[in-house]
Parts: sequence; structure tokens; C-alpha cells
Amino acid sequence: MAKLTKNQKRVQALVDHNKEYRLQEAAETMKQISYTKFDSSVDLDVRLGVDPRKANQMVRGSVTLPHGTGKTARVLVLCNPDKEAEAREAGADFVGLDEFIQKIEQGWTDVDVIITQPSNMAKVGRLGRVLGPRGLMPNPKTGTVTDDIAKAVRETKGGKIDFKVDKYGIIHAAIGKVSFPPDKIAENAMELLNTIAKLKPSAAKGTYMRSVHMSSTMSPSLIIETKSLTF
Repeated sequence: MAKLTKNQKRVQALVDHNKEYRLQEAAETMKQISYTKFDSSVDLDVRLGVDPRKANQMVRGSVTLPHGTGKTARVLVLCNPDKEAEAREAGADFVGLDEFIQKIEQGWTDVDVIITQPSNMAKVGRLGRVLGPRGLMPNPKTGTVTDDIAKAVRETKGGKIDFKVDKYGIIHAAIGKVSFPPDKIAENAMELLNTIAKLKPSAAKGTYMRSVHMSSTMSPSLIIETKSLTF
């Protein structure tokens, strides 16, 4: 068994693995137990009481975090020529259509979010094998298939994130950086949890939000006290 480093020993001493933390307390503790030299991401993992294999229990959506993610998303807009100026003015990093579709078919995916128009989904749809596994496929439910290109770009640049339950019934999402003040981390987390709560499928039975964990890059995860959360 590998020996713990000094930092790991210090962190382990600060964490009670059996304790359920309130959001604010977890955010404060997260700053104490993160020891990377870079500004670590703070992540939330939410286990839901759903069966994602069933279409009527799939949970996916988007949320604009009040304090952003601490990262500026690289946005590609696949649009018709009449929307290109609008996309660039809104802050899109890459704008075009056929030339970018060709690049993606050749393996290029150096972006965080792709936005397109409904009229272009016939072309974009064939990119599913490349974009789907990377979570980049535009979808109307997350607001990335729309004719209001400017709004979609501004929201994405302003801290909007997409989320989707995985095959194990868990949603993983980055909600900020360790450098954020604890109250901003907690408020971002609450905004995400509120949004997930509103998306509860009518077909889901029993406890919906089964567990919530907060962690940062290379830190232990903290159990969030779900009973204290009010939606």
C-alpha cells in the first residue's frame, strides 16, 4: 500500500468520512483540503433514484450558475451565413458550418460546447458518433439547438452548464473553482441541485435525490446532508 504524502495525511485528518456536511460547511472545508498547485475544479456528484435505461426516467438539462464555473467555455456555432455575425458578436470562438463539420468528421473536437440551428440538425446529426461520447452533441433540451444563437452563446459564456445522468444514475458537474469564496461555491451548488430537483421524472419512485457528494481535484469527497436541502 502506497504511503500517504504529508499533504494527504493533513487532508485525511481534516475530513470526517462518516459526517454529512451542510453545503456551506462543505464549501468551506473544500478550501481547506485542496492542496494542488493549480486552481482545482469543485465538482458535485448527485446520485438519483432513476433508471436511466428507461426513456421516461432520463434526467438531463442545463443551468446557469450564478457565479459561473471559473472557466470560459470555448464555443463552436454551426450556423447559416446569416447568423455568423450574430454568433461572433455574442462571443463565439468558432463560427461556420460545412468546414467545421468536415473538421469534426476528421476528429477535431477542441471545444467545450457546440450550438447549432434546428435547420442544420440534419447535417449535424451525422456527427453523433464523434460528438455523442464526448458530450458535445447539440440538444434542444439543453438550449444548444436554437435559432436564438446570440442568447445561447451569451448564456454559455456566462456560466451555463449542461448535465446528464449517466448509466449509473449519477450526475457529475463542475460548479466552480477552489479559489471561489465558500458562499459562491455553495450558491452554485444549490442552483444546480434546485434545477435537478425540478426535473424529477414522474416515473421515478422512492427517494429521488439519494446522495450528494462534493469534491475537488485530488481531494476526498464530502457527503452532503440532503435533509438540510430545501427545494
